[in-house]
Amino acid sequence: MGFSKPTLTPPQSSRVRLVVASSVMLTFISFWRAAAIVLNDLGSSAFYAGGLAEEAVGKAAPWLILGVVVFSYAVRAVYVESCSMFTRGGVYRIVKEALGSTFAKVSVSALMFDYVLTGPISGVSAGQYIVGMMNDLGEIFAAKFHWSVVPHLRPDIASAFIAITITVYFWWQNTKGIEESSEKALDIMKITTVMVVILLGWGIFTVVHRGAILPPLPIPSNLHFSPDALGFLKGTPFAASLGLFGVLMAFGHSVLAMSGEESLAQVNREIEHPKLKNLKRAALVIAIYSFMFTGVCTLLAVMIIPDDVRVHVYRDNLIAGMAMNMAGPQILKLIFRFFVVLVGFLILGGAVNTAIVGSTGVLMRIAEDGVLTDWFRKPQKKYGTSYRIINLVAGMQLLVIVLTRGNVLVIGEAYAFGVIWSFTFNALAMLVLRWKFRGERGSKVPLNLRIGKTEIPIGLISVFLALFTTAVVNLLTKSVATISGIVFAATFFLLFTLSEKVNKRRHDLTARQMKEHFQLEHQDNVGREALEIRPGAVVVTMRDSAAPFALKWALTHTNTDDQDLVVLAARMMGAGGPEYVSASEQLFSEHEQMLFTKAVSVAESFGKHISLLVVPAGDIFAALVQTANSLDAAAVVSGLSTKLTAEEQAYHVGQAWEALPEPKRQFTFYIVKPDGGSLSFHIGPHAPAIEPHEVQLVHRLWLDLRRDPNMQNLHHSDILSYALTRMASEFTHDREATLKDLQRCIEKGHHRHGLGGLRFEELDEVAPGYASVSSGPEPKMKQDETTSTHEK
Repeated sequence: MGFSKPTLTPPQSSRVRLVVASSVMLTFISFWRAAAIVLNDLGSSAFYAGGLAEEAVGKAAPWLILGVVVFSYAVRAVYVESCSMFTRGGVYRIVKEALGSTFAKVSVSALMFDYVLTGPISGVSAGQYIVGMMNDLGEIFAAKFHWSVVPHLRPDIASAFIAITITVYFWWQNTKGIEESSEKALDIMKITTVMVVILLGWGIFTVVHRGAILPPLPIPSNLHFSPDALGFLKGTPFAASLGLFGVLMAFGHSVLAMSGEESLAQVNREIEHPKLKNLKRAALVIAIYSFMFTGVCTLLAVMIIPDDVRVHVYRDNLIAGMAMNMAGPQILKLIFRFFVVLVGFLILGGAVNTAIVGSTGVLMRIAEDGVLTDWFRKPQKKYGTSYRIINLVAGMQLLVIVLTRGNVLVIGEAYAFGVIWSFTFNALAMLVLRWKFRGERGSKVPLNLRIGKTEIPIGLISVFLALFTTAVVNLLTKSVATISGIVFAATFFLLFTLSEKVNKRRHDLTARQMKEHFQLEHQDNVGREALEIRPGAVVVTMRDSAAPFALKWALTHTNTDDQDLVVLAARMMGAGGPEYVSASEQLFSEHEQMLFTKAVSVAESFGKHISLLVVPAGDIFAALVQTANSLDAAAVVSGLSTKLTAEEQAYHVGQAWEALPEPKRQFTFYIVKPDGGSLSFHIGPHAPAIEPHEVQLVHRLWLDLRRDPNMQNLHHSDILSYALTRMASEFTHDREATLKDLQRCIEKGHHRHGLGGLRFEELDEVAPGYASVSSGPEPKMKQDETTSTHEK
């Protein structure tokens, strides 16, 4: 008698399934907007680079500025090659991939020095333009009205105060989570372009009219270094006969005109398809613009502004000096001076914000990599931002402004240290990657000599040697920059090293706990198959484990037997982060662990099943909409934001939905308030609600028109189509009259727009992507006591 072997079924795992996406949810921008973001950083140097360079090396400085601008295109080619490879995220990730973690921390320390000083030098320069204009106006009014005392502000102290005010303003904006906008950057560059065109046209006319001569060429005999520009070489016999070394010194004092390249690597991930082609277009636009603005305008400034006032009076506001010394009436020059100051304030103020965003992004990237402890990443309770990192960055910028007392020359010297060394590390890393990874690249720095199977990157080697030589020369000639830069970089390197060691132990513990409680599954892309859910699911966002009111509301109003419920946690990536995050790089913080544990606990208390999903995101609204579309969701539930109104949240969701490629699904967006009340919005095009008297009007028109023998095939929809087409035609030909008639119609029927009415479309005019819904049952969703959004 035989016995069959029993079938053993392993016990079902108690771990909750948690799907972690690898592809980052991003919004995409055109190459024009990408170029505008970079130029808001790069273009700001045009307002101060020329004056600081001439202070250091003499009247030949414009040629060196032009040389730096041309050379920066080669440096930009290195960044384009790095962006075309698999590595993403700028200097830190590229250097880490090529040279290891230690070199990466050194390079990012130099980069942080660059970013931390970008804000102060831009803010102080903006102050110099404002203070310079106010002092000049004071002198004009004093002469006109014969004042005995001429009002005068101390440029350094007043500029420092303005810079502090700008920095504090943008610190608070970033704490609240107001991010950089590519649209705003593009608008600023449009205004700046108008100023540049006037500046170039008027400047060339002035030069031709006066017969001005070009500045001397940058040969050793024409270079005249200031005592501060000699740095550690001051007082040595070598300083008397610098020769070619002097040209390198002068070049090093002009590298301020080459800032902003790291911003290109940051915006790369958000450039629309075809990415590499558009990246190259953006790089070309940046090159042409910076050559004309920073290079040519600096050249014209030396030819237009008299020698006795150019450096002495207008060193820190060179473009304002050009405006005041053009050929033409005084009143036109004053008007243009106002315009220059306005544009300067916009672009330099924007550079302060870019510095805070860029610094925060760099620190967020290394925090995501486990270098900084979770203490830095903990979100602000009210706004959900990484406020501790923002506080650190803004605090360092304010400290720089106070210590330097608004001295642009001191800040500029130190700033050049961070700029040149971050570029040098990036070029070295790319050179190593040429030998380490020999696969195909989408783009390469030109001049590559192939001998047999070996390719010698002559262009890349030349760029690296030029950067490295300049960086070494700067060490010898920029004493303030060298000392402060090395101290700063060493401090940050020590902070990163110690933090990484402490963080590794904590993350190892968190990883073990995550594996014990959750079944982690990494997926490249988000889809229903990955989560094993049906179409028409409900997606719930969750940010704070202490306030899961949106999840509780969704569980109350969802029958999970009929409709799946997905809890979404968006992992916000730093500015310029990667487009793809591998499973080995996805470290969970204690905050995220508490979030997932709370979600499971709440679901179990309701006796309902949920799915957990983590998506890396560059923008929360884009991530939310893209995820809902990928999962074919019918509804999205979110808590009421602490920094946005419900209407503003719905507006941003609607805008993100409009940006989605086809096909895209409509869904209902629910916003839940802490007290349990909710608001609902349809996302996507919708049929308007028509009241009974309007239906009767259409029907009466149909009856009257049908009396005509030629109208026997007329339908009600034909009347609506004709009315809409005619209105569109009238709007095209007479916009103002159509708007006035429409406004009268709205006011006449306004009494019907309220609670209990059939029509509730107040927000249709705000955002085309969504419309508000006052009430009405949703498919497979219980009716809620929806609060009206129509509050006057």
